[in-house]
Amino acid sequence: MTLPPIKQAPAFIDRRAQSANTPVRERRQFSNSHEGLTPDAAELAQAIDEYKLRHRRRFITFEEITGVIKSLGYTKQGPHS
Repeated sequence: MTLPPIKQAPAFIDRRAQSANTPVRERRQFSNSHEGLTPDAAELAQAIDEYKLRHRRRFITFEEITGVIKSLGYTKQGPHS
C-alpha cells in the first residue's frame, strides 16, 4: 500500500519579529505626537509620558492620571470659584 505524498505546510512567518529596517514603534495608550494640542494639554501629555517612562508603565490608571494632574499643580475648584 502506497501512502499519498505529504504536503509541506507553508513556512511560519513570525510577524512579531522586527527586521533590521523596520523602526521599533512602541504601543502606547495615547498618541506619540503632541502636535495640535493647547499648551496645557501638551504639558499634561508630556507629564504623563514622563510618568510612564519613570515608572515603566505602558498604560496608566485614572488614579495615576489624577496624580500626574495634581503634580502639575491643578486642583479642583469649588462651585463658586
